[in-house]
Amino acid sequence: MKTIGNFIKRKRKEAGLTQEEFAIRSGLGLRFIRELEQGKKTVRMDKVNQALAMFGMKAVPGRKDDSDETL
Repeated sequence: MKTIGNFIKRKRKEAGLTQEEFAIRSGLGLRFIRELEQGKKTVRMDKVNQALAMFGMKAVPGRKDDSDETL
């Protein structure tokens, strides 16, 4: 989750949003946003996708491959 969390954090900052503003706009809790950006390993994927949807993205199941440039 660290890579997704880093992506969300970067995009949120590019959008000029605080964690609190992002939480409100995405309909997610502030605690969830903080934990996601910190790389918590156990998060609900539906909420991850809700956060990613703010940037037109979606996490999908797939095989882990270190050579891929993916979220």
